[in-house]
Amino acid sequence: MHSKSQTHRRLLTGRSWKYVFLFWIVSGLAGITTHAAELKPETVAAFEHYIAITETRMDDDIRRDQFLVIDRLPDLQRKEAYEQLQMGQIYIEESHTLEGNHPIHIPNGLVHHWTGVIFIPNATLSETLAVMNDYENEPNIYKPEIRKAKLIEQNGKKSRIYLQFYSKSIVTVVLNAYFDIVETQIGSARVQSTSRSTRIVEVVNPGAPDEHERTDGNDHGYMWRLCSYWRIEEKDGGVYLENESITLTRTVPALLGWLINPLTKSIPRDVLHDMLTDTQKAVIKAKTTLKEHSLSRGGPALRHSFR
Repeated sequence: MHSKSQTHRRLLTGRSWKYVFLFWIVSGLAGITTHAAELKPETVAAFEHYIAITETRMDDDIRRDQFLVIDRLPDLQRKEAYEQLQMGQIYIEESHTLEGNHPIHIPNGLVHHWTGVIFIPNATLSETLAVMNDYENEPNIYKPEIRKAKLIEQNGKKSRIYLQFYSKSIVTVVLNAYFDIVETQIGSARVQSTSRSTRIVEVVNPGAPDEHERTDGNDHGYMWRLCSYWRIEEKDGGVYLENESITLTRTVPALLGWLINPLTKSIPRDVLHDMLTDTQKAVIKAKTTLKEHSLSRGGPALRHSFR
């Protein structure tokens, strides 16, 4: 007999969607209404407050030795979740940050907050980090939804990157997004990578000679902000890889709410499932390639570097 909390925390298998971010929901359906959606200062302030409280909770989790989201589950459910992860399933849950046990209101905005965990057997922390930090290879790992990627700057454990997101459904949406990333080592077997968007802008005439970033202010609110938190832990003969993503978009038009609202629950599970699966495959592929290369040279496997 599954509890109500278990109903909301589902372990998913299978593959049905390519890697996409949560704003595809809005770009694919709410795109029917093409009027601009202004990002208001009060929306930004509320989202930043949501992020600040969420990151405080994350810090508390680490102090309590609850590094992964499943570590916060009751003993029996936690044991079951670890067992299912090791059998190849993926843990997914919708997350909600509360303040004083109350939801945080985001005026004129919609927050999509989801967390997922996958297990990569026989992988190491360093092998996984090599793939995670190979930013310019992301168009190969997550194509076609990431079209371009570039490492702009790197200073120790801090990086600045550029990604171009692409979605084509009812409307075609191309966004240029810029992120600051900070990687933090936690003990010998854990790493947290925090990615915060610094600028997200729509692209006009994508693929044409005059492709350029929109400057006329007619933003449609497909994705205003994205904060993504990766947690990597090596144990149990492999690596647990967790992603917690928090996205800010425009609100759903009232007339389309009956159609879109159910999809804001079902699609993100598939979104997160496939992002984790694609990353897992990239780590396994890199590990296999390194082993084959080492064997062909007749020497021991060396630590793989993508740079």
